[in-house]
Amino acid sequence: MTDAIVEAFLRDGFVKIEGAVPDRTARACAELLWAETGYDPEDPATWAEPVYRIGDMAAAPFAEAANTPVLREAFDRLVGPGRWVPRRSLGTFPLRFPHRDEPDDAGWHIESSYSVDGVTWDHVNVRSKDRALLMLFLFSEVGEGDAPTRVRVGSHLDVPPVLEPYGEEGVSMFAVAAEIEAASAHRPLAYATGRPGDVYLCHPFLVHAAQPHHGERPRFMAQPPLYPAVPIEPERADGAHSPVEIAIRRGLAQG
Repeated sequence: MTDAIVEAFLRDGFVKIEGAVPDRTARACAELLWAETGYDPEDPATWAEPVYRIGDMAAAPFAEAANTPVLREAFDRLVGPGRWVPRRSLGTFPLRFPHRDEPDDAGWHIESSYSVDGVTWDHVNVRSKDRALLMLFLFSEVGEGDAPTRVRVGSHLDVPPVLEPYGEEGVSMFAVAAEIEAASAHRPLAYATGRPGDVYLCHPFLVHAAQPHHGERPRFMAQPPLYPAVPIEPERADGAHSPVEIAIRRGLAQG
């Protein structure tokens, strides 16, 4: 995690770490995911749904994938030493399959991170309460024809001014989704492509979207949060801001 990579994270809102998860671990994760679906990897006729969603998976390969040395170093650089909670599992997994049906889940958004009613986890606030990073773990080959996640490069800087008026309590992501989409519409587009074991570490405010799968290869990916161990503080008295916090400050300055 060089200074140049950190600057890229601040500028673009994400960094791609190639080979962050060893090949054998990535393969083991993919095998467990196939078993969970009940689909036959060699028979597309069994791929019954365009999206098969799997929740948390705590088997050893997933815990190993979340704790490789390069990822732990990256968490320290982007969030801060002692400011993040080690993961012992991965989830959720939106597994996308080539399919004639198009799922209605391709809108531009940021990930919600907490609940105000104890039931619906749909809220966000300008401090990114309860989410330090959005992570995209690839467990299959993902080319541009394999329904990669779409991201708006630099859009993490457009989100803080939208959220700031809602203060500490925050707001439902669904209530501000249209405003977030409009605020980031000018940003260039990139695709989360790569090989099994590649990991994208994204600012929690990066605006992104799914897309229907019209290719040939299923796309296996996890998109878990990295949880903060201490609150994210854009206004730290000691000035020891992490890159996640610096990006929020830069976004507010342009709002």
